[in-house]
Amino acid sequence: QVQLAESGGGLVQPGGSLRLSCASSGSIVSLSVMAWYRQAPGKEREFVARFDWRGGYIYYGESVKGRFTISMDNAKNMVYLQMNSLKPEDTAVYYCTTGGIWGQGTQVTVSS
Repeated sequence: QVQLAESGGGLVQPGGSLRLSCASSGSIVSLSVMAWYRQAPGKEREFVARFDWRGGYIYYGESVKGRFTISMDNAKNMVYLQMNSLKPEDTAVYYCTTGGIWGQGTQVTVSS
């Protein structure tokens, strides 16, 4: 079974950028969908971005469109989430997921 591990979170000022990484223990090419979700304190888990290998489609949540970019490095079995123009409301734990498997999450805090 594939295992996922996120990294790259931290504290950043509003307007700043972060790149999150998700390391897969197995080939990501064999996985149909790779996605990022986030969960802020007291809120439900929210969809952020998804890459569907079956058609090469990419989807983003409305709140991050135009600011976040999901990408993959097949050779390294890595999935990335580039986050630009960060806002305080982006503060959350960010999770990488595929096929019902979730990583442990990485904390992103946007604050001045």
